Amino acid sequence: MDMGQLGSILPLILLVVVFYFLLIRPQRKRQQEAVKMQNSLAPGARVMTTTGLFGTVVAVENEDVVLEVAPGIETRWVKAAIGRVVTPGDAPAAGEDEEGDKESEATVDHNGDQGSSSKQS
Repeated sequence: MDMGQLGSILPLILLVVVFYFLLIRPQRKRQQEAVKMQNSLAPGARVMTTTGLFGTVVAVENEDVVLEVAPGIETRWVKAAIGRVVTPGDAPAAGEDEEGDKESEATVDHNGDQGSSSKQS
């Protein structure tokens, strides 16, 4: 092989190596961590599905997980649909959530009042 051919192939090889380290390897690592988390699920764990539904694990059966989403309401999910285990510090408390809603409503009303007054001016 002559140096000209090697010089034209080298950028392609470098591109493949860069893609491996920047895209393929981190994605594979995240996928392995997700499978490890899904296989370690146990009854009583609070989880969030990939669609954003919060629930408590009631039972784990092969590739299925039974979640209690409300008192007395259980749904069956595939383990792959579990996005993450929620720790008590992750989810805001009910009181904090209500205050946030009141604050955002006040902001909307306040901005709406400004908008209407500027239209009148």
